[in-house]
Amino acid sequence: MTTMNQVWIGLIVVAVLATAGFLIPLLIELRKTARSLREFLKTTGESAKASLESTKTTLEELQQTLKSLRNVSDDIKDVAGDIKTFSGAVKDAGQNIRHVSSLLEDVTSSALIKASGLRAGIRTALGVLLNNLLNNLFKKGGRQ
Repeated sequence: MTTMNQVWIGLIVVAVLATAGFLIPLLIELRKTARSLREFLKTTGESAKASLESTKTTLEELQQTLKSLRNVSDDIKDVAGDIKTFSGAVKDAGQNIRHVSSLLEDVTSSALIKASGLRAGIRTALGVLLNNLLNNLFKKGGRQ
């Protein structure tokens, strides 16, 4: 049995050596993979940090841009309100000018009518006065 034990021990040694032959390269590859994974995670972490910082900066700039847009929008609202007020004032001024123009037209028309009537009255009065003076002169002149 000793030969049999020796055969079994030899087979076991061969199996252990074969297993070791497969496990040693496998462990070396696992170690390389773990090192690569560690490097990848380190690089990814640094990249994520940089990306996070970049995103944070971008968000801050976006907030500033939105505030600026809000300020511009508020300014536009103020300007639009001022334009509405100004156009209302221009409209009121136009109506006032139209009203004054109408009044001036009425006054001018009334003055022309009065002047025309006054001229006709003066002409008639002068005609009557001259006619009476001439008639009186001729009557008195004929008696003397």
